[in-house]
Amino acid sequence: MIEPSPSRGAPSVFVLFRDSGLRRDALHAPVGDPSRYSLYGLDELRAAGFAVDHDLEARYEPSARVRAEARLLDRAVTLGGGYSGDFARVLASSSAFNRADVVFSTVDTVGIPLALLGRFGRVRPPVVYAAIGLPERLARLRGSAARRLFADAFRRLDTVIAYGWSEVEELRDWLGGRGPNVEFVAFGVDTDYFRPEPDTAIEHDVVSIGADPRRDFPLLLDVASRHPDRSFLVVASADNTRELGALPANVRLEVNVPFGRVRECLLGARIVALPVRENTYSGATTTLLQGMACARPVVVSRTSAIARGYQLEDGVNCRLVPPGDSDAFEEAVLDVLDDRSQAEALGLRARETVERDLTWTGYTDELGRLLSAAAERARAA
Repeated sequence: MIEPSPSRGAPSVFVLFRDSGLRRDALHAPVGDPSRYSLYGLDELRAAGFAVDHDLEARYEPSARVRAEARLLDRAVTLGGGYSGDFARVLASSSAFNRADVVFSTVDTVGIPLALLGRFGRVRPPVVYAAIGLPERLARLRGSAARRLFADAFRRLDTVIAYGWSEVEELRDWLGGRGPNVEFVAFGVDTDYFRPEPDTAIEHDVVSIGADPRRDFPLLLDVASRHPDRSFLVVASADNTRELGALPANVRLEVNVPFGRVRECLLGARIVALPVRENTYSGATTTLLQGMACARPVVVSRTSAIARGYQLEDGVNCRLVPPGDSDAFEEAVLDVLDDRSQAEALGLRARETVERDLTWTGYTDELGRLLSAAAERARAA
């Protein structure tokens, strides 16, 4: 369980979310609904005594004046060679988050504007910033002035967390010794909801699920086209289906499915296959953990994001394949499909791994600790 500060109790936390239909739906779902995982521990923090508010409350909807100011800031950042984000949502809730003990930015879309506003003295509380692909965004900065501005802004944060060790290492190198704490936090999964259901009928040989832009669905379709006797299901977002082109006859596509359908697809898979392009932040991490929790054998690209910190062992609790290697991915998929004893053993060890090391409770406990520590440092300053 999350432990609040022993001296002052749990702090007040203001959470900044990226606005999305998924998150809006989760906020309207009852507490305890599995879809609320997308709220990054909001319910667990409240249950532990944290006073939590967030930017998607109706009272923080950006006004016309705020949107006009946001457009000006966005234009200034972009023309200056920087990478922008949702200034409107951050500005609209600034009075509220400046009354909190600590601000938690859950994604870079709101985090980058927050950090830049902090650079100009418009953010008072300490900030805990979750980076999800921040190095890839920083690589798009144009010019030395933009790079200096961003470095100065991010060095004023209290803590940066990342869900991949490679992202942690890149950010530590970029920020140097004068920067904030940069911490690796392993993401987690709800092992009560994502659990084995032995009586579930298998519907597809291979299932692949994902919405992030690093998914390598073309590689999977290449494998599928060479094995017309195997059935494949791809569950994707509308954005990452644009690169797919014509599908082989043995591939079924579902787009933007509701949260409950994800579990059904995983349980109906003979194996879960997750090809991912190399990057610092994504190893299909959420779907990977969900599939492992369901005791499905998983074949996944060994990106830098998951090479450390997630207790993954090739041939023990999953199959790890070099990113972009179509032949190796195909070999691993067929190997697991054709060896039922290996598949069962991988699934069992996968479930054991997430139950031991990668639970949602573990993730929210660590998040609560980091938020409390940031608030304590601010009180002591």
